[in-house]
This record gives sequence, C-alpha cells and structure tokens, in this order.
Amino acid sequence: MSSELARRIAFGVIAAPLGAAILVYGDWPLAALLAITAALGAHELFKMARATGLTPFEGVGSAIAGLIPLLVHARFLRLYEPDGRLGALSVAALVILVVIAMSIWMRGVAGKPLTAVAVTIIGALYTGGMLSFAYAIRYHPYASAPTSGSLFNLPSGGLLLLLPVFVTWASDIGAYAVGRTMGKHKLIPSVSPGKTVEGSIGGLAASMLVAWAYTQFALHPSHLGFRSQPLGALAFGAVLSVAAQIGDLAESLFKREAGVKDSSDLIPGHGGVLDRFDSLLFVMPVAFVLLNYMLTYAP
Repeated sequence: MSSELARRIAFGVIAAPLGAAILVYGDWPLAALLAITAALGAHELFKMARATGLTPFEGVGSAIAGLIPLLVHARFLRLYEPDGRLGALSVAALVILVVIAMSIWMRGVAGKPLTAVAVTIIGALYTGGMLSFAYAIRYHPYASAPTSGSLFNLPSGGLLLLLPVFVTWASDIGAYAVGRTMGKHKLIPSVSPGKTVEGSIGGLAASMLVAWAYTQFALHPSHLGFRSQPLGALAFGAVLSVAAQIGDLAESLFKREAGVKDSSDLIPGHGGVLDRFDSLLFVMPVAFVLLNYMLTYAP
C-alpha cells in the first residue's frame, strides 16, 4: 500500500464519521463546519484565480464566504431577521458596494478592478452561499417529524441532510468504479481526461439506487418520503448525480485554467477542500429546491 493511499484511508476513517455526526447534530457545530469549509474553499478558489492572472480580494472574499453560513445560523436562532429592516438583499448590496469601494484604492485602474470585484463576490457566493443550503436542508420545515421511530432515534433533519451527501458519494464511487472497469468513451476529455461516459452512467445508477434504498429504510421510519414513490426517490437520485458530476467538471475546468492538479494540498491524500466538496457545491442547492417540491410526510 502506498503512503498516499494510507493517508487517504486514515483521513477518511477519521473525517467521515466525524463529519456525519456533525451533519446529524446540526446547530452551531454544523454552522461552524460549513463556515470553515466555505472560507477554505473560497481561499483555494481565489488562489486558482490568481494563477490565471486575476487579483481577487482573497482575505475579504474568504471572510464573506465563511460569514454566510453563520448568518444563516443566526437566522435560525432568530438573532437576525432577513425580513426585518436590514434584509438579506440589503446586506448583500452593502457588501458588494464595500468590495467595489475597496477596488478603487486597493486595485486602481491597472489592478483589474472589475474582475477583482467579480471574482471576489462570485467566489464567496459559490462556496459560502451554496454550502449554506446544507443548513437549510438540516432544518427543512418537513424535517420536524418525531424522532421516536427514526433510524437509531436520530433527528429526522439530520437523516434528511445525509441523503444528498450519501447520494453524492454514491455518484462519485459508482462513476469511479464503472469508469475504471468498463470506461471506454471519454466524456469531456478537454476538461477532465479521466472521466468516461460509462462512468457517468454508473454514477447515475448508483445514485438512484442509494436514493431509493435510503428513502425506504432511513427516511420512511422518520415519517418522510417522496411524492410518487419509488419514482420520486429515483428521480431525486438521478438529478443529484447529474448535479454532482457537473460540480466535479466545473472544478476540473477551473483547475485546468489555473494549470494545477489539486486546489491545494490541505487534506492528506485528498488534495484541497474544493477537491473534496466540489460536487456538494452543486448538489446542496439543487437538493434543497427538489425537496421543497418532492418531499412529503410518510405514514
């Protein structure tokens, strides 16, 4: 066994159960995890942007990315009311204006101020904004079902949040396994040479299977389910697999432009934060929207 593979396994054995426990528990540990992940992911994204010649405000953008999940948590605690005098749209507008004002003095004409502002704002929203949907799923209005009949008496909101995570893992594992054993036709070689059409289909099938099984054996005991079951769960898994694969391709696209193999070397044997969570940046908002339309109480 290579040392890199050993590091990957060791990190996964420790990080996966700890991360799952935080997702299930929710509250401030979940908000903190999302904030740290978002800030680190934004920092990696800005580093890649700098490698292409752009000049984002790394510190400010990373701070904004980390603050977004904390703001969502404050909303849950009723410490901040987005419908109040200072609404969410007003906060976003003020932040954008501050970043634009900073570009006047900190970038000037020669410092590409327009791209600096655009990359900073988009980078913060892409990381902090997208990951914040995980908190929204954890406290989805339908995820208030009694926990007495749920799997191991876990909170129904925690079980609901694990669904898109497990579906994403299934998509990644299915695509890798099928691609390695049966892959012959390249998917988009200019973006990601290793991905194949067969692997993509394998990821799709694995996601659909996991979505159906998880709904049947974990969500139903928690009195949650999908409309038009089992087609609803299968469709949910299929759409999330597509979102996960697009998220993976998007990060591959960014890395190809920046000329780097990994977004960073922060995680032993796994690359950077974006390398591990790129799919979830697409999956979480898509899952939240689908759950709003498809989720229902189950008897």
